[in-house]
Amino acid sequence: MLAAVAATAFVLLASGGSDYTVHARFQNASQLVTGDLVQVAGVKIGEVTDIALTDDGQADLTLRITDGTYAPLRDGTLATVRQASLSGVANRYIDLRLPTGSAPHEIDDGGTIAAADTTSAVDLDELFNTFDPQSRKALQSVIRGFATSYGGRAKEANAGWLYLNPSLAATSRLFREVNRDTPLLRRFIDASSSLVTDVAARRDDLAGLVDNLATTTGAIGREKQALAGSIDQLPDFMRRANTTFVNLRATLGDLDPLVRDSKPVAKKLRPFLAALRPLAKDAAPTLRDLTALIRRSGSGNDLVELTKLTVPLAAITTKSATRAGKTRDGAFAETVRALDDATPELRFARPYAVDLTGWFDDFSHSGIYDALGGASRAAPYVNAFTNANGILKPILDPIVGNQAFAAVAGLNQRNRCPGSVERGSLWQPTPDTCDPRQIPIGP
Repeated sequence: MLAAVAATAFVLLASGGSDYTVHARFQNASQLVTGDLVQVAGVKIGEVTDIALTDDGQADLTLRITDGTYAPLRDGTLATVRQASLSGVANRYIDLRLPTGSAPHEIDDGGTIAAADTTSAVDLDELFNTFDPQSRKALQSVIRGFATSYGGRAKEANAGWLYLNPSLAATSRLFREVNRDTPLLRRFIDASSSLVTDVAARRDDLAGLVDNLATTTGAIGREKQALAGSIDQLPDFMRRANTTFVNLRATLGDLDPLVRDSKPVAKKLRPFLAALRPLAKDAAPTLRDLTALIRRSGSGNDLVELTKLTVPLAAITTKSATRAGKTRDGAFAETVRALDDATPELRFARPYAVDLTGWFDDFSHSGIYDALGGASRAAPYVNAFTNANGILKPILDPIVGNQAFAAVAGLNQRNRCPGSVERGSLWQPTPDTCDPRQIPIGP
């Protein structure tokens, strides 16, 4: 009994295994056989116990996980058929790549790893079978040519291939860094494609730009003497600039006392400068326009030239000079004399100003203006209504309406005197000039 108990305990404790199995669907079995290993990062965790064919022509491999620390597998596990070397056939194994983090679901005992999460091995025979007989024969000739070229130089070739490894490693790291952010790389490629497409769409404009650039370069080349002269003058300019910078250094030394005395009030200036900053920003367009107003390229278009014209303007307006063969006074004196001569005409036209304003009011209304501001004149508007016993009734008969209008309106007044629309302002220049009886109706 003791021997049987010891044997049973040994079997149970020594096995430490697991009966967890899972099916993996591959595109093909890749020359796997039962008993091939199942590994994770080079560590054996199980073996292939069965290989079957599904109804849709895929290989169904049964994997038995003997290491209990990896059972059960989680969703997202990737299965890949790998080769221990290229020199043999019966050296295949299944490499499992476990998902990172904690997957939400586990693969049940007897569950399936879908074909989308598996990768079959690609044999060299499958690669060669993609070529036709003529291409395979040509490839054989290429391989023989390599053998001939390296014949007797194997030692030198091996020494040279040693230097290729760092380049391949650096290239591998380069592409790994480039592909570190795949979405960003994809956006960069898409943007580059759009840029190339846009450039191709504007190829005519780009060709014109290149032609114009060639023309510009040619023009610069033809002016090489002038360019050489400018380069010759550059040293003198730099020497004068050096002198200026030396003087500027002395000026900065003179500014030190000013900066030292300004430090106590610098804190008080901070709020002022903070408020001055938006003012300076808003004033930039105004100053720019003012600069263009003060001085502008061309003639007769800025304030500087206007100021220069002030002296001849003063001379022509205040001083006498000979003009058109006669000594004449300045423009201001002549203007005063002309206004004096025009006074009688203005005196005669002045009484008609009221009628002229009324004529303008027929088109619009001038209104009045007093200490309270502008105001509009109001006038009664009489339409075809009449007051009958306290009730406002419309006058529907046109004849009666015309009679009512004639009773309250003055008609056929075509010879009014100046000022007749204003009471007490009528003026009759001569007895036969106008009719003083033609005045508006009303007090």
